[in-house]
Amino acid sequence: MKYKIPIIIVVCILLAGAVGYMVLSSGTFANTHSSQGVTVGSPVSKGYSLANENIIVSGSGGAAIAPVPTSVSSDVGGTGTDTKIISTADVTLEVSDVTATADALKDLAVAQGGYLSSTNIQNYGSRLTGTVIIRVPQAGFDTAIAGVKALGTVKSISTSRQDVTEQYVDLQAQKTSYTNQLAQYNVIMKQSTKVEDIIAVQEQIDAVQTQLDELNGRLNYLNNRIDISTITVYLQEPEPVGGQAGHDFVATINDGIAGFLGMIDLLIIGLFTLLPLIILGGIGYGVYRWNRGRKAAAPAQMEEKKQE
Repeated sequence: MKYKIPIIIVVCILLAGAVGYMVLSSGTFANTHSSQGVTVGSPVSKGYSLANENIIVSGSGGAAIAPVPTSVSSDVGGTGTDTKIISTADVTLEVSDVTATADALKDLAVAQGGYLSSTNIQNYGSRLTGTVIIRVPQAGFDTAIAGVKALGTVKSISTSRQDVTEQYVDLQAQKTSYTNQLAQYNVIMKQSTKVEDIIAVQEQIDAVQTQLDELNGRLNYLNNRIDISTITVYLQEPEPVGGQAGHDFVATINDGIAGFLGMIDLLIIGLFTLLPLIILGGIGYGVYRWNRGRKAAAPAQMEEKKQE
């Protein structure tokens, strides 16, 4: 009995020591693994999803994985973005002076805060025709259309208002996604120490920057089309009373030559079309003459035989 109590005490001490060692080892293992690698904020909290592509960057004893975000699907209804409209118009005017009207269209565009984009004037017979393209701010689109219509007689007009809000919001969302991705790669670059890691991250940064530049170019083009409307005006002078003025003798000769050649073409076509019938008719006529000649010769031969 006197040996049992010390033995029990020794056993309890050993059990307590073993439990303490296990707890201490578990805490050290967790601390070791939590201190390795580079910690990067989760892209999910920033509003985009994760792709399967990862960049592994070595740390002081482990590795951290930086997820790569992909483009997000935008919700036009929940973004609060103003409606984005591209306005265009095509107007055909009959005017007495094409050159003067082209200058008036330029003044009209400048008065609305826009500019003349292009002018093309050509001589069509004895009349001038032209195409003038002006760009005016979206707010002055209707006023500019009214001013264009007042410069001559409207032969035709068509306007278009294209809603590109969804496309615009989608491009903005992709831009935000790539911007956040680029910021994360820059953070990883600062924490990288190995040459191969720096090269790998720099390649991803260059690729993302290229995509971001392309998106910015598309957004700039879209913003320009949205903010500045395009009006294309086709100008034409009225035809002279009685048609073309004066007489063109050379044109008359050319028309006569063309008619002569056309008639020859018709004769050649008709000849080759009727050629099989002509051949069959010739064969039939030859057979007819031969048969008739043979019948005429038969009585003469019979008469000669009787006389003999």
